[in-house]
Amino acid sequence: MIQLGANTVLYKPFTLREAVGNLKKIGYDGFEISAIQGMCEHLRLDAWEDQKNEIQEICREFDMPILAMEAASTEPDRLDLAFRAAAGLGIPVVNIGPGGKSNVPEDLTACFERMNLLAEMAQTYGVTLCMKAHVGCAVYSTPTTLQAVGAVRNPAFGIDMDPSHIFRCGEEPETALEAVAAHMKHVHIRDCAGRQQNPGHPLQQICGAGDINLKGYFEVLVKSGYDGPVDLEIIGPDLLLADANIVAGVSYGYMNACLKALGAR
Repeated sequence: MIQLGANTVLYKPFTLREAVGNLKKIGYDGFEISAIQGMCEHLRLDAWEDQKNEIQEICREFDMPILAMEAASTEPDRLDLAFRAAAGLGIPVVNIGPGGKSNVPEDLTACFERMNLLAEMAQTYGVTLCMKAHVGCAVYSTPTTLQAVGAVRNPAFGIDMDPSHIFRCGEEPETALEAVAAHMKHVHIRDCAGRQQNPGHPLQQICGAGDINLKGYFEVLVKSGYDGPVDLEIIGPDLLLADANIVAGVSYGYMNACLKALGAR
């Protein structure tokens, strides 16, 4: 069964307990904990040991496992903290972006070198490092993703396939997915209106509300045999709790219905 989770960045004005409690009521199986410096640090990497007991208590209280962590950095020192925290908290996947700029050859080479280093670090902690193609970054498309797969052979490295970034780069995610499915170990998901660089307001990122063929994406995902986590990742301005729950709730209903129809829930 594919597990559905949500990144706690959606609830950035609120405590982790409030975020997880609301996600549990909506029906999610678990959550991705946000450790995004400067945006949302429900997990403070430089103080994770001080938070460990509280985080584990929250997981037990709501029967909600941590499916992944978003660290959103390529700095080795910060990623060392992320991998250490992931190992200590039983988090299987750490998600990051590629860094660099699109269509700059030296940035792409530097990205591959950095990913090899970070994957080796992740491997020593027994954690999986996942990188996604990101609009405007060195790895931004299916071809550059496949180049990364070829350059980083460490089994602790995987692809986080986010359809919104692929869509905004001019591709159709339901078509692009098949090429990278064998290398995927995590899915970030959101919808978006149009192919502009920014995904829009959080209410425009609700799954099923935008222009991405997410139903087709799920069809290919299930057909490929993917059985990792699918984590809703909604970014943008702070929301009222009611609005955050609308985003999470409508997205869950759409994703759950799609996957149930495909026999994956």
